[in-house]
Amino acid sequence: MKDSLLEVKDLEVTFFNRNGKVRAVRGINFDVKKGEILGIVGESGSGKTVTNLSIMGLLKGTGKVTKGQIIYKGENLLNKSEKEMLKIRGNDIAMIFQDPMTSLNPVFTVGNQITDVIMRHQKLSRKEAKKKTIEMLKMVGIPSAEERYNNYPHEFSGGMRQRAIIAMALSCKPDLLIADEPTTALDVTIQAQILELLKELKEKLNTSIILITHDLGVVANICSRVVVMYGGMIMEEGSVEDIFYTPLHPYTKGLLQSLPKTGGKMKERLIPIKGNPPNLANEIKGCPFADRCPYTMDICREKQPKYYYDGENHRGMCWLLDKSINGKGENHEE
Repeated sequence: MKDSLLEVKDLEVTFFNRNGKVRAVRGINFDVKKGEILGIVGESGSGKTVTNLSIMGLLKGTGKVTKGQIIYKGENLLNKSEKEMLKIRGNDIAMIFQDPMTSLNPVFTVGNQITDVIMRHQKLSRKEAKKKTIEMLKMVGIPSAEERYNNYPHEFSGGMRQRAIIAMALSCKPDLLIADEPTTALDVTIQAQILELLKELKEKLNTSIILITHDLGVVANICSRVVVMYGGMIMEEGSVEDIFYTPLHPYTKGLLQSLPKTGGKMKERLIPIKGNPPNLANEIKGCPFADRCPYTMDICREKQPKYYYDGENHRGMCWLLDKSINGKGENHEE
C-alpha cells in the first residue's frame, strides 16, 4: 500500500510445547499509515501483544512466526538477522511496555539509561547524549529534568516512569512507536495525561503509533483507525467512527455494550459477553467467536467466514454479513 509505513501480511505465529502447538496469531493482515495512530483492541489472549512482539522480532521461547511477511519501508523484517534488527529496534521502531518498572533497570539512574540508548543508536558523545536526554525529559513533561536525570526509577512516580519510558522510546525519533497498554497501571488522571502526550508527540514528530489496548475508551480518545482482534484473528477493522457507530461484527458490538454509558442511569447494568475465549491449542474450524455469539448459525462452527466490506476500508469477518445468507453486505475474499 502506497502510503503505508508498515504492512503485516498473512501473519501466523505458533507456540510449540510438549503437548502440541498453540496458534496464537492466525493469518492476519493490516497496515499502519505514516503519521497515524492505529488501535489494536481485544481481550487478553486475543493475539495483540504477540503480533507486535513479532514486528519487533522479540518473540521468546518456543514462539515462531510460521507464515507471512512484516514489510517495513518495503523490506521484510522477517528476513533480517538479529544484528540488523538491533539497529532497527529503538532507532526506527520503538516499543513502550505495560509496566515501566520492568523496562527500567533499578540499579542505574533514569537519565543514564536513556543516554546509553541515544549513544548506541545515534553515535553521539556522552555529553551530547546527556543534553538530548534532558531535552527529551522536558519534552515529555518531567519537571526539573536536569535534577531528575540523576534519579533512580524508584524515585519516580508511576506516571513519571511511564513518561521516562516514552522519552527513551522517542529519543532516537523512531518512525513507528508501539505502545502496549501504556496506561494500564496508572490512575485515570495520569492515563489522560499520557494519552494527551502521545497525541502531542505524534503531531510534533509525525510518528506513527500502534496502540495496543483492551480499553475502547482509550481508542475513542486517541486513534483514527481500529483493528479488533479475537482468538488470534482480526474480527473487524475500520475507522473509529465505523467501529463506534456502525460496528459490523457481533464481538465488536459486545465490546461496545459492555462499556459504561456516559450520562446513563446509575443503576443501568452493563451487558457482559458471556462465556470464555477459545483455547487456541485446539483446532478452530469456523469462527472463533461462535461459542459466545448470540447469532451463531451452523455454518459459523463449520467454516471460517471471509471478510465482508461496508465501504472501502471497513471490513468484518462474519457470516451474518454474507449477502446470500441475509441479503446484506458484499463479499471480498482476501
